[in-house]
Amino acid sequence: MPVLTRLIPSPVVVDIRPGALDDLACVLADERISQSGRLAIAVSGGSGARLRDRIAPSLPGADWFEVGGGTIDDAVRLAGEIQGGRYDAVVGLGGGKIIDCAKFASARVGLPLVAVATNLAHDGLCSPVATLDNDAGRGSYGVPNPIAVVIDLNVIREAPVRFVRSGIGDVVSNISAVADWELSHRVNGEKVDGLAAAMARQAGEAVLRHPGGVEDDGFLQVLAEALVLTGISMSVSGDSRPSSGACHEINHAFDLLYPQRAAAHGEQCGLGAAFAMYLRGAHEESAAMAEVLRRHGLPVLPEEIGFSVDEFVRVVEYAPETRPGRFTILEHLALTTEQIKDVYADYVKAIGS
Repeated sequence: MPVLTRLIPSPVVVDIRPGALDDLACVLADERISQSGRLAIAVSGGSGARLRDRIAPSLPGADWFEVGGGTIDDAVRLAGEIQGGRYDAVVGLGGGKIIDCAKFASARVGLPLVAVATNLAHDGLCSPVATLDNDAGRGSYGVPNPIAVVIDLNVIREAPVRFVRSGIGDVVSNISAVADWELSHRVNGEKVDGLAAAMARQAGEAVLRHPGGVEDDGFLQVLAEALVLTGISMSVSGDSRPSSGACHEINHAFDLLYPQRAAAHGEQCGLGAAFAMYLRGAHEESAAMAEVLRRHGLPVLPEEIGFSVDEFVRVVEYAPETRPGRFTILEHLALTTEQIKDVYADYVKAIGS
């Protein structure tokens, strides 16, 4: 009998614990990612720069590159600065924008990437996608997975708590995204990758059902692991389907219609997921999701992030336009403006104030 299997692209190292950053040099040497210590380290002018003084003595062979923002121009500029430097690897040390720039730059010059996250705002820290601003707005660029992911929970605690809350909303929305994927399979025959769906859904469920809070190391550990698993699930499926459905369409609509007023990515995704679960008739699940989001300080109503009911109705109506070709509960129901208003009123009653 032939043995059938597949290779799953995933990091060689996932190091999530308090104090992980202090052992970065040893981890990279032990795993033969960089025994010479020749690293190109991309940092921001914020959290990454502050951490530079702390870890630079343990990385004497590294060169440091300050990245101005999260645009495609920043990423191309970084790649140009790194090119020809005879480095073993690129290290992205910072938040999502810095890591995405480092992802793109490392792919452009053919070097492995080490993602050292300083916050847990979203699932992009281990995904095969770099999201960068460009002249047309914002684009997603396919890149290899990081070869290593290092998350120091002591550093995560030092970041503003809103970043942790955003990560909670992003990973919990996996549950709604997978439900949309399965809906598309039933209606349109779209293929569902069972492994990717299982990884993404269980990541969301682990955070949803954890009794701890944002101050608890145990909860932060589970959240960080869930974000990493979500990124790997996207590599398994080859796209963002395991973690992006109606929840993310609603998020993108907020960003596109109200770019100056949009809230954090995970806040909008969490709200969108709770509403999408209600739309598909999973009323108990929607209420339970809203309860957990509230417990962690996340919004479940648009008014809680400064949007009126009419503005939210416009967001939901426009949301399918943000991802042409993606089938979710929004495309399936194709609700009119008045129908969206009616179902939103029912949603508000169902989840309580």
